[in-house]
Amino acid sequence: MSVLSTWRLALRIARRDAVRAKGRSALVVAMIALPILGVSGADLLFRTGELSPAEELTRELGVADAEFRVESDGAIEQSFEGDVTTWLEDSEYTAPDPAADLALVTGLLPPGSTVLPDISVSQRFDVGDGVVRAQLREIDAADPLTEGMFTPLDGRLPEAADEVVVTEHFLDESGLAVGDELTVGESGVSARVVGTYELPSGLDEDEVIALPGAVIPRLGGDTAEDVWGSYLVGVPDGVVDWPLVKEANTQGVVVRSRAVTLDPPPDSEAYGSMYSGGSGDSEFFVAVGVVVSLVILEICLLAGPAFAVGVRRSRRQLGLIGANGGDRRHLRAITLASGVVLGAAAAVVGVLGGVAVTVLTRPWLEETTGSRFGAWDFRVTELGAIAALAVLVGTLAALVPAVTASRGDVLESLTGRRGVRHGSRVLPVVGTVALLAGAAAALAGAVTMDSSAMVAGGAIVAELGVVALTPALVGAFGRLGRRLPLSGRLALRDAARNRGRSAPAVAAILAAVAGLVAVSTVLVSDEERQRAEYTAAVPEGTVTLYTWAGEDDMETDLTRARQAVERELPVAERADIATVDVGYGCETDDCGYMAVAVPEASRCPLDGWESAQDMTVEERRRLAEDPRCVENIDGGTSSMTSVAVAGPELLRLLGADSPEALAALADGGAVVFRDGFRDAAGEVTLQLWDTSPDWDDATGAPASEPDRSWTFPAVTATVENVPAASPEAVADLLITPETAERAGLGPVDMATYWSTDRMPDAAERRALDGAMEQVSDSLYWDVERGFQSSTSMPLLILTLAALVLTIGAAGIATGLAQADSAADLATLAAVGAAPRVRRTLSGLQCGVIAFMGVVLGAVSGLVPGIALVLADHRTSVGWWDDALESGWVSGGRPELYLDLPWVTFGELLIGVPLVACVLAALLTRSRITLARRAG
Repeated sequence: MSVLSTWRLALRIARRDAVRAKGRSALVVAMIALPILGVSGADLLFRTGELSPAEELTRELGVADAEFRVESDGAIEQSFEGDVTTWLEDSEYTAPDPAADLALVTGLLPPGSTVLPDISVSQRFDVGDGVVRAQLREIDAADPLTEGMFTPLDGRLPEAADEVVVTEHFLDESGLAVGDELTVGESGVSARVVGTYELPSGLDEDEVIALPGAVIPRLGGDTAEDVWGSYLVGVPDGVVDWPLVKEANTQGVVVRSRAVTLDPPPDSEAYGSMYSGGSGDSEFFVAVGVVVSLVILEICLLAGPAFAVGVRRSRRQLGLIGANGGDRRHLRAITLASGVVLGAAAAVVGVLGGVAVTVLTRPWLEETTGSRFGAWDFRVTELGAIAALAVLVGTLAALVPAVTASRGDVLESLTGRRGVRHGSRVLPVVGTVALLAGAAAALAGAVTMDSSAMVAGGAIVAELGVVALTPALVGAFGRLGRRLPLSGRLALRDAARNRGRSAPAVAAILAAVAGLVAVSTVLVSDEERQRAEYTAAVPEGTVTLYTWAGEDDMETDLTRARQAVERELPVAERADIATVDVGYGCETDDCGYMAVAVPEASRCPLDGWESAQDMTVEERRRLAEDPRCVENIDGGTSSMTSVAVAGPELLRLLGADSPEALAALADGGAVVFRDGFRDAAGEVTLQLWDTSPDWDDATGAPASEPDRSWTFPAVTATVENVPAASPEAVADLLITPETAERAGLGPVDMATYWSTDRMPDAAERRALDGAMEQVSDSLYWDVERGFQSSTSMPLLILTLAALVLTIGAAGIATGLAQADSAADLATLAAVGAAPRVRRTLSGLQCGVIAFMGVVLGAVSGLVPGIALVLADHRTSVGWWDDALESGWVSGGRPELYLDLPWVTFGELLIGVPLVACVLAALLTRSRITLARRAG
């Protein structure tokens, strides 16, 4: 029989088998189709979301031929796209002047050209219950040149000077509706919202559009200095060529030309154009190759057992073919044809499904990314290659079962005997060696060689070693079922006896979980470092209000601001804070200076880079670890952080109200927040220079003696039970108002702290912003939120992805087990097993597979995770050592922050197997129909 005839027959048999075993076929098709669905959807999504240069120009320039922007009062040079510019000699920044800039641009253009000004400025808008900051833009949105820049949504475009349109996002943020009024900043200029629109590439931007000249000229104040203007240009022949761009550059004008961008001049004319070599492309293709390889491996691990089960179910048919003259080549072809048929079906389902999912989810994806996609871009070649990949994967998944089927004994196939099967004795040895060697290589690369490539390579080898050990480990798990109830014992023994389908599913789960654990270890360790390095001046939830001392009406503004805070926010205890006036508001170089003296014993011997250069590396290393240099107490400042004048309520609010500190304030003493300010007698000295002192260049300290000084008995405050609060950032020294008055220190009121009953919400913060706008621009307020984790969302996404893959792999293994053990289940029912046993057994089979994969994956994932953290720490230490060698001393040796993802472990080890077990039990029929044997 010819090869063509053999494959024609094999494909016909494979198609009939697929139709006959619909459940198993659907399972295999689903396994292959799901990744193909994701890849094809991602391809279409990427191609559609990737805007062409023409689409980008339309969104930014509309249908204009170019955009002109005045940047300098002298000549400049620019790249073809106008994104890279350099000012030539004697060129300086020029403040925007819309009238003069319009005249300059118009003079550069040929007769008959059209110029449309596009002027914008950032402003605050009063929206009734608060303020919202947005971009105020003046442009005629009805002009034909703007087509494609905006997408009108509701209402209409402005037709009068007191009308504006706003983005939909601005409407959501402000709580306004079409027809409402808004006020621009403090100008009192109001306008009515007559419509909404969206920016195709900025769906989450806050912007307001008014007619040209309708609002910005009426704002007054310093608004003109912040105006940003450009000019859309249409020329008669539709081409703003490179010579015209170069001519505009001589006048300090940057041009983004549609013609030049889409059809750039020769590279010899280029200036500042970014050239990207092939390295980025090669890295991209390497990454794509790795991802595709992992996808193929994952599918083969899951689909291979399904084909193996199919081969066992078709043993008699294959035996008959062998008995009638079929050789091994025919048997291999028939099994491989099953992979081709099911792979082709998966290709159709996956590609069409990916396209359908992308089409249906496009609006949601656009809202999520904040940008509209471009025109649909179906790359037939790429989608065809993805479909071919599905067929290839199906064929590869059937390869090992095909070889096994071709080597089967005809007599055993006809009689249904399966023979004696022994596990491989070589594979566990190879897996153990690979595991140990890979782990050693990964740790060596992290600890001694500082090689990320070696860490990654070692981690991969170690993980492959665990995969090779999986069959033996599955068998070991099976021995744990001796003391379990019936269903659990059956589930574990079934997984151990049928390692051909259990081990690949466990390996697939292992690979996914190992990656999750590795990434999670790196993320939580980095978060631990950030948490340790985060320093809050006040406890979490504390509201702080500052004003700039020396401003006119400062006391009145601060009083009104305090009233606004207490009116709008859920504040509780309050502490008013003053400081000592040493010439605040002074606009000369001869202002006063104040400092808390640092005793000689608390000073770091390093007085700067020059003194460090005179030391040996060993001396610099020793001093870098010295607490005096780590804390680096300088005590010199002319701002509030030198002296705080407040009562004991500040200590209570900071959580530093120890009896000793309270007693020191009551007795007219001082409280310091770092012990280095106290001398041997337990006193602290405050120094004051009436004019700016001379400075010692070597030490950076004042070279002249202070004009006045005060000495106070002092106590060092301790902070207890206040996470992430470091009150030393509040001030160096704290004294009461009475102590300041007795010492002749004139306190200046400048801040207030409040504790809160709860964290203020967005509406309350917006209301306070609006109230502060009515008080003064010299006020600043904030709420201490504490350390904000940035890893919660990535960990959640990774965990959900691992959950889906784990449940999918465990469910596939369970479905195969049910198909492969139908006779055993029938026997159980025949001997009187309760109907719930089948449901319980199915759930436990799924849970057991998930649990084994999760446990092994969690253990194997720790190797690369810990190695990567150690490698990063070694890099940081290397930079620190290099700095010491060069003479720089920047704090102590970097600490190692290694934390394990315990929450992720809990979700994986408990939640994932439990969810898999429950789902499998719920989706399994508890009753089966017993077939009567004929005759």
